[in-house]
Amino acid sequence: MLKYIIKKILLAIPVLLGITIIDYFIMSIAGSPLDMMVGPRVTRESLAIRAAQWGLDQPVWLQYLSWLNQVLHGNLGYSYKSYQPVADLIGSHIAPTLLLTGTALLIGMLIAIPLGIYSAVHRYQKRDYTLIGLSFGASSIPSFFLALLLIYLFTVRLGLLPSSGMYTPGTGGDALDIIRHMIMPVIILAVPIVGNNVRYIRSAVLEILEMDYLRTAKAKGIGHRLVINKHALRNALLPIITVIGMEIPVLFGGSIIIEQIFSWPGLGLITMNAITSRDYPVIMGICLLSGVVVLAANLITDILYAIADPTIKY
Repeated sequence: MLKYIIKKILLAIPVLLGITIIDYFIMSIAGSPLDMMVGPRVTRESLAIRAAQWGLDQPVWLQYLSWLNQVLHGNLGYSYKSYQPVADLIGSHIAPTLLLTGTALLIGMLIAIPLGIYSAVHRYQKRDYTLIGLSFGASSIPSFFLALLLIYLFTVRLGLLPSSGMYTPGTGGDALDIIRHMIMPVIILAVPIVGNNVRYIRSAVLEILEMDYLRTAKAKGIGHRLVINKHALRNALLPIITVIGMEIPVLFGGSIIIEQIFSWPGLGLITMNAITSRDYPVIMGICLLSGVVVLAANLITDILYAIADPTIKY
């Protein structure tokens, strides 16, 4: 297992390098940060000085190599807008994002797994068709539309939940206040997780239920719940783990829109601000972090395979 992990990490290095190359060149095509500084009071000489200071007067490939050299030395650069170190900027905003996405993933899977098993056990019945229909609806509804709907209902009409920020200003941000601010964003992020995974889990459990060893277990008089929860669910864990591993990067990227709508002080908020101001160092720092999250999720998924199924050998 240790050799396998080392091999996967070594293979991830060129993949991560390729991701940063593509991201940097796409970002450079979108426009220069100097374009955001153009104004009646800004002279060409001052723009030229700023370009030389930031290295924007060099070819794109040379700019990328300069950025990569800084990264290899543990420096993600400084924000063009706030002049803060990018590492500090990301570090101060990553905890709210992890709190939001981690809670949404946990709640989504805690709902999706029992519903998927229930749907598989009662296959081709009305309750099964109802759950499948609801799962399609949950995965199809746009997140921004659901967000606006919940804000209108619970904030505008009922006044029960806050619609922006992580805590109420001036209150110190106790646990109960943070939970109240999290309810709507977590619901919006968890709904598509439930909608997508109910069908995957149902299919995985249905496939296992058709296996001969489960029929043998039933014939031996083992209880129905024990057959489902111990034998069927354990052997259906591999596709479930795959789905969870796929959800992590999708959830990490999808939180950007939700954090923007709810003014949640996470990575999504600074990502949108960096894109609109063409803040190259911040954009590349977040792209690098996103690439690491995707590769780490794949590695963790592979490791969990061996834990769930001891017959897997690497």
